[in-house]
Amino acid sequence: MTRRLISTGSPFEKTAGYSRAVVDGDLVFVSGTTGYDYATMTMPESVEQQARNAFATIEKALKEAGAGFADVVQTRYYLTDPATAGELFTVTGEIFGEIRPANTTVVCALIKPEMKIEIEVTARVRS
Repeated sequence: MTRRLISTGSPFEKTAGYSRAVVDGDLVFVSGTTGYDYATMTMPESVEQQARNAFATIEKALKEAGAGFADVVQTRYYLTDPATAGELFTVTGEIFGEIRPANTTVVCALIKPEMKIEIEVTARVRS
């Protein structure tokens, strides 16, 4: 089994010492992903749009690993405000409503004040 690193090309990945995703055998571990719009390098105000941006980044990493949302077996959502869970769950329900991976949702502080959510997923690539 080989280990493969997936990068977005962000210099922060090297500085902080992480990869956007790691493929190890048939498992894909996607790092915590926030809602930056990488085309404009801005962070939207709403949790819903931050979640949509995060999932766009996650989807690209999954595709590079040979997987997709249907292969996700576990999700972890980090929220800064429990009152915004409904906005997040609007998006997660659209994506995972039929797939229904295992999930943990945590309320916590994130490293920058504009970050309202962070999402990580684990997937299993099926042959």
